[in-house]
Amino acid sequence: MKTKIPFKSLGKKTSYTFNYDFNLLETFENAHQDRDYWVDFVCPEFTTLCPITGQPDFATIRINYIPQAKMVESKSLKLYLFSFRNEGGFHEDCVNIILKDLIKLLEPKYLEVLGDFTPRGGISINPYANYGISSTKYEEMANFRLLHHNLLK
Repeated sequence: MKTKIPFKSLGKKTSYTFNYDFNLLETFENAHQDRDYWVDFVCPEFTTLCPITGQPDFATIRINYIPQAKMVESKSLKLYLFSFRNEGGFHEDCVNIILKDLIKLLEPKYLEVLGDFTPRGGISINPYANYGISSTKYEEMANFRLLHHNLLK
């Protein structure tokens, strides 16, 4: 039997925050903690501002993780990513902040974030960062995937 989960944003009128806000993220319990499985998010409408010029940067953010006890609620993730809109951050910073925030929120077995940014000045920047629980097969997986991250696209 399904229970109703009280979320702050899901099922309610959407209110957007235009400045970075970790507290927009919400979780729910992983109903399948007895097995490993992937959760993949593709977020093609990520925007942030260049911290030097103030010009907008656009990206597709890919988030993949193997959950432990908690899962991220997708509308809260959308609102969280939208909250970067008026923040000034280099591409690499954005990807690492998202990674660190989701590790703090979820305590996943494994997590990776890839930023596929549109070219600016004729150069594409596509930072990748990942995490696996220390001293486990997930840390080994993180090391392997980091070495082979260009194959993930």
